[in-house]
Amino acid sequence: MKTLKKALPFLGIAIAIALIYDGWIFYSRWSAARADERARAEQETELARKTLKMLGGSELKINSFYGSPAALRKGTAANICYGVTGAARLRLEPPVEEVWPALNHCLQVKPSRDTEYRLTAEDSAGHSVSESFTLRVYP
Repeated sequence: MKTLKKALPFLGIAIAIALIYDGWIFYSRWSAARADERARAEQETELARKTLKMLGGSELKINSFYGSPAALRKGTAANICYGVTGAARLRLEPPVEEVWPALNHCLQVKPSRDTEYRLTAEDSAGHSVSESFTLRVYP
């Protein structure tokens, strides 16, 4: 019993040291995981920034607007394709079907005569840009 009373303070100190050591291990792992997550988030942000810049940035821009084929026989179909960045709304004249902001979208048309198509893109601030082309139809 006497030896147990003498060893008890040392046992308490050993348990306290073990608890402090375990606490330090858990904290250091948590801190390292948090730093890794922060670095991963910064990499994703930088990658998203580079991708947005490659796609034309956040400015309002019509990246592409064309018909394929550019000339066709009457009664056959052609594709009208467009790509925009920074747009909130799109309008196609003459209206064929619903259009929406997209990096790349195509729709099919069957014009009966030469037709000029105009795409107008508007951003949320009220700015707009337009492009047009003529699809030629041969008899």
